[in-house]
Amino acid sequence: MSDADEVTPQPAPTERGWTRLEDYLDLGRLWRRSAERHRRRLKPRTEPSEPRLLSLGTLPFLLLFAAMAVLVVLIFLTAIPGQRAPDRPLPPPELGTAPREWFKG
Repeated sequence: MSDADEVTPQPAPTERGWTRLEDYLDLGRLWRRSAERHRRRLKPRTEPSEPRLLSLGTLPFLLLFAAMAVLVVLIFLTAIPGQRAPDRPLPPPELGTAPREWFKG
């Protein structure tokens, strides 16, 4: 196996020198897909051209947005310092009697 021709086979000679696009792509399939898209575009639409104002897709997001707005307002209102009650004086300590030896328990 000292000869390089035995190790790497030489490509077979062809009549054309360059590789063509058809060797890699199935152009017939691509053209059929393009024609199908064109035919689909010509069919009348089955859905309205303009979306309705409130659809079921946007309703949950609007409700979530409203709930978040209510939470923001409530947090804002609780964060505002209001009027503070005046400090009341501490009541005087109660004088009383305890049973004998209550602390030894």
